[in-house]
Amino acid sequence: MSLHDDAVRVLRAYDGRYAGQEELRGIYLEHLAARPDGMWKSCEAGHVTASALVIDPARGRVLLTLHKKLGMWLQMGGHCEPGDDSLAGAALREATEESGIPGLTLLPGGPVQLDRHGIPAPCHWHLDVQYAAVAPVGSVEEISEESLDLRWFAYDEVAAVADGSVVRLLERTRAALSEQVHG
Repeated sequence: MSLHDDAVRVLRAYDGRYAGQEELRGIYLEHLAARPDGMWKSCEAGHVTASALVIDPARGRVLLTLHKKLGMWLQMGGHCEPGDDSLAGAALREATEESGIPGLTLLPGGPVQLDRHGIPAPCHWHLDVQYAAVAPVGSVEEISEESLDLRWFAYDEVAAVADGSVVRLLERTRAALSEQVHG
């Protein structure tokens, strides 16, 4: 199965229960139906990206990166690469590369949310598929060349440093964790 086919499969199965998510899912699927190159940075109309919020539920914190180009605290993530065979794999690869933490595991259940955001020309949109990755107990982060900084934040500190998209991603990740625990 190609990465494009996997993305379509993941998006069709995605539970868009939060406000605006069902509409975004439709936009993503229309984009991929119209553009065979819609997974790649070379698609100037926009492209699908994959990211993951690295979370340490035992200590009630998340790891954010101070993005080098944007100067914003964000979850780990980025462009899909030719070697990626799944969106989940791309998100996990990005999270591992940018956090320096081996042994991350994606929260079961697929993506936590979708987030479409404008980017500078020549491209127009990132169609981000956002997952959550659980850090192993005792994890030690290591800053990558893509970050200005890398820092753990308590859940209640995130709103003061990150934008609304990251705050929503954290809220939805915590809800997914709670559902997992309480079944």
